[in-house]
Amino acid sequence: MQGTPLVAWLLVALGAAVALSCLLRREARAEAVTSAGMAVTAVPMSVVDPGPWGAAALAAVFTLAGLHSLLGRAPHRMHHAVCSAAMVYMTVAVAAAGPGHAEHLGAGAPLLTGLLLLYFAGYVLRTGISLIPGPAHPAGTSAPASGGAVLLRHAPEVALACRVSMALGMFAMLLAL
Repeated sequence: MQGTPLVAWLLVALGAAVALSCLLRREARAEAVTSAGMAVTAVPMSVVDPGPWGAAALAAVFTLAGLHSLLGRAPHRMHHAVCSAAMVYMTVAVAAAGPGHAEHLGAGAPLLTGLLLLYFAGYVLRTGISLIPGPAHPAGTSAPASGGAVLLRHAPEVALACRVSMALGMFAMLLAL
Protein backbone atom coordinates (compact mmCIF):
# COMPACT_ATOMS: atom_id res chain seq x y z
CA MET A 1 0.00 0.00 0.00
CA GLN A 2 1.27 3.43 -0.89
CA GLY A 3 0.43 6.65 0.92
CA THR A 4 0.69 7.50 4.58
CA PRO A 5 1.11 4.71 7.13
CA LEU A 6 -1.91 5.94 9.13
CA VAL A 7 -4.23 5.54 6.14
CA ALA A 8 -2.69 2.16 5.33
CA TRP A 9 -3.24 0.84 8.86
CA LEU A 10 -6.79 2.21 8.93
CA LEU A 11 -7.47 0.31 5.71
CA VAL A 12 -5.95 -2.82 7.25
CA ALA A 13 -8.29 -2.46 10.24
CA LEU A 14 -11.30 -1.79 7.99
CA GLY A 15 -10.55 -4.79 5.78
CA ALA A 16 -10.01 -7.08 8.76
CA ALA A 17 -13.21 -5.91 10.49
CA VAL A 18 -15.29 -6.39 7.35
CA ALA A 19 -13.69 -9.81 6.76
CA LEU A 20 -14.57 -10.89 10.30
CA SER A 21 -18.12 -9.62 9.92
CA CYS A 22 -18.45 -11.50 6.63
CA LEU A 23 -17.12 -14.70 8.19
CA LEU A 24 -19.81 -14.46 10.86
CA ARG A 25 -22.39 -14.34 8.06
CA ARG A 26 -21.83 -17.72 6.45
CA GLU A 27 -23.43 -16.62 3.20
CA ALA A 28 -20.73 -13.97 2.65
CA ARG A 29 -17.57 -16.04 2.28
CA ALA A 30 -16.56 -14.42 -1.03
CA GLU A 31 -16.84 -11.01 0.63
CA ALA A 32 -14.67 -12.28 3.47
CA VAL A 33 -11.93 -13.40 1.08
CA THR A 34 -11.93 -10.07 -0.74
CA SER A 35 -11.96 -8.09 2.52
CA ALA A 36 -9.13 -10.12 4.00
CA GLY A 37 -7.17 -9.66 0.79
CA MET A 38 -7.82 -5.93 0.98
CA ALA A 39 -6.44 -5.91 4.52
CA VAL A 40 -3.32 -7.82 3.47
CA THR A 41 -2.79 -5.59 0.44
CA ALA A 42 -3.13 -2.43 2.54
CA VAL A 43 -0.25 -3.34 4.86
CA PRO A 44 2.50 -0.75 4.25
CA MET A 45 5.34 -2.05 2.08
CA SER A 46 7.82 -0.83 4.66
CA VAL A 47 6.49 -3.49 7.04
CA VAL A 48 6.16 -6.51 4.77
CA ASP A 49 8.12 -7.34 1.64
CA PRO A 50 5.76 -9.44 -0.49
CA GLY A 51 8.63 -11.00 -2.41
CA PRO A 52 8.56 -11.85 -6.09
CA TRP A 53 5.55 -14.17 -5.85
CA GLY A 54 3.46 -12.18 -3.37
CA ALA A 55 1.68 -10.09 -6.00
CA ALA A 56 1.02 -13.11 -8.20
CA ALA A 57 -0.43 -15.07 -5.28
CA LEU A 58 -2.70 -12.17 -4.27
CA ALA A 59 -3.80 -11.63 -7.87
CA ALA A 60 -4.65 -15.34 -8.15
CA VAL A 61 -6.71 -15.26 -4.94
CA PHE A 62 -8.60 -12.15 -6.09
CA THR A 63 -9.21 -13.70 -9.51
CA LEU A 64 -10.63 -16.86 -7.94
CA ALA A 65 -12.81 -14.77 -5.61
CA GLY A 66 -14.12 -12.81 -8.59
CA LEU A 67 -14.90 -15.98 -10.55
CA HIS A 68 -16.62 -17.45 -7.49
CA SER A 69 -18.74 -14.31 -7.24
CA LEU A 70 -19.72 -14.43 -10.91
CA LEU A 71 -20.76 -18.06 -10.66
CA GLY A 72 -22.80 -17.48 -7.51
CA ARG A 73 -26.46 -16.58 -7.18
CA ALA A 74 -26.15 -13.45 -5.08
CA PRO A 75 -27.83 -10.38 -6.59
CA HIS A 76 -24.68 -8.31 -5.94
CA ARG A 77 -22.30 -10.74 -7.64
CA MET A 78 -21.31 -8.24 -10.33
CA HIS A 79 -20.23 -5.76 -7.64
CA HIS A 80 -18.04 -8.41 -6.04
CA ALA A 81 -16.55 -9.25 -9.42
CA VAL A 82 -15.69 -5.56 -9.92
CA CYS A 83 -14.14 -5.46 -6.42
CA SER A 84 -12.02 -8.52 -7.19
CA ALA A 85 -11.00 -7.13 -10.58
CA ALA A 86 -10.03 -3.82 -8.93
CA MET A 87 -7.89 -5.67 -6.38
CA VAL A 88 -6.17 -7.64 -9.17
CA TYR A 89 -5.57 -4.38 -11.03
CA MET A 90 -4.10 -2.62 -7.99
CA THR A 91 -1.93 -5.61 -7.06
CA VAL A 92 -0.51 -5.90 -10.57
CA ALA A 93 -0.04 -2.13 -10.96
CA VAL A 94 1.92 -1.79 -7.72
CA ALA A 95 4.01 -4.89 -8.49
CA ALA A 96 4.77 -3.59 -12.00
CA ALA A 97 5.90 -0.23 -10.61
CA GLY A 98 8.51 -2.06 -8.54
CA PRO A 99 9.58 -1.52 -4.95
CA GLY A 100 10.23 2.07 -3.99
CA HIS A 101 8.77 3.48 -7.22
CA ALA A 102 5.01 3.24 -6.86
CA GLU A 103 4.73 6.00 -4.30
CA HIS A 104 6.59 8.48 -6.51
CA LEU A 105 5.52 7.68 -10.07
CA GLY A 106 1.93 6.65 -9.65
CA ALA A 107 1.08 3.11 -10.62
CA GLY A 108 -1.60 1.92 -12.98
CA ALA A 109 -3.43 3.39 -15.94
CA PRO A 110 -4.98 6.77 -15.08
CA LEU A 111 -8.11 6.14 -17.18
CA LEU A 112 -8.84 2.77 -15.57
CA THR A 113 -8.07 4.13 -12.11
CA GLY A 114 -10.46 7.04 -12.75
CA LEU A 115 -13.23 4.73 -13.95
CA LEU A 116 -12.85 2.54 -10.89
CA LEU A 117 -12.87 5.62 -8.64
CA LEU A 118 -16.13 6.76 -10.26
CA TYR A 119 -17.65 3.30 -9.87
CA PHE A 120 -16.80 3.00 -6.17
CA ALA A 121 -17.83 6.59 -5.38
CA GLY A 122 -21.16 5.99 -7.13
CA TYR A 123 -21.63 2.67 -5.37
CA VAL A 124 -20.96 4.19 -1.95
CA LEU A 125 -23.40 7.04 -2.58
CA ARG A 126 -26.13 4.88 -4.10
CA THR A 127 -25.90 2.08 -1.55
CA GLY A 128 -25.15 4.34 1.40
CA ILE A 129 -28.40 6.23 0.81
CA SER A 130 -30.33 2.99 1.28
CA LEU A 131 -28.86 2.70 4.78
CA ILE A 132 -30.47 5.97 5.90
CA PRO A 133 -33.49 5.16 8.05
CA GLY A 134 -36.90 6.02 6.63
CA PRO A 135 -39.41 8.33 8.28
CA ALA A 136 -40.74 7.38 11.69
CA HIS A 137 -44.15 5.77 11.87
CA PRO A 138 -46.95 8.29 12.50
CA ALA A 139 -48.61 8.33 15.91
CA GLY A 140 -51.20 5.62 16.32
CA THR A 141 -49.60 3.20 13.91
CA SER A 142 -47.16 0.52 14.73
CA ALA A 143 -44.03 -0.66 13.06
CA PRO A 144 -44.34 -3.83 11.01
CA ALA A 145 -44.17 -6.89 13.21
CA SER A 146 -41.09 -9.00 12.89
CA GLY A 147 -41.18 -12.75 13.11
CA GLY A 148 -38.99 -12.77 16.20
CA ALA A 149 -35.60 -11.47 17.09
CA VAL A 150 -33.19 -11.18 14.18
CA LEU A 151 -29.52 -11.56 14.89
CA LEU A 152 -27.73 -8.38 13.97
CA ARG A 153 -25.17 -10.20 11.88
CA HIS A 154 -27.96 -11.55 9.64
CA ALA A 155 -29.73 -8.22 9.18
CA PRO A 156 -29.66 -7.09 5.55
CA GLU A 157 -28.34 -3.69 6.65
CA VAL A 158 -25.17 -5.33 7.96
CA ALA A 159 -24.44 -6.80 4.54
CA LEU A 160 -25.02 -3.41 2.92
CA ALA A 161 -22.83 -1.67 5.49
CA CYS A 162 -20.05 -4.20 4.84
CA ARG A 163 -20.23 -3.61 1.10
CA VAL A 164 -20.23 0.17 1.57
CA SER A 165 -17.23 -0.08 3.92
CA MET A 166 -15.38 -2.25 1.43
CA ALA A 167 -16.19 0.14 -1.42
CA LEU A 168 -14.88 3.06 0.67
CA GLY A 169 -11.69 1.11 1.32
CA MET A 170 -11.34 0.38 -2.40
CA PHE A 171 -11.83 4.06 -3.16
CA ALA A 172 -9.10 5.04 -0.68
CA MET A 173 -6.72 2.41 -2.07
CA LEU A 174 -7.32 3.61 -5.62
CA LEU A 175 -6.63 7.19 -4.54
CA ALA A 176 -3.33 6.04 -3.08
CA LEU A 177 -2.49 4.20 -6.30
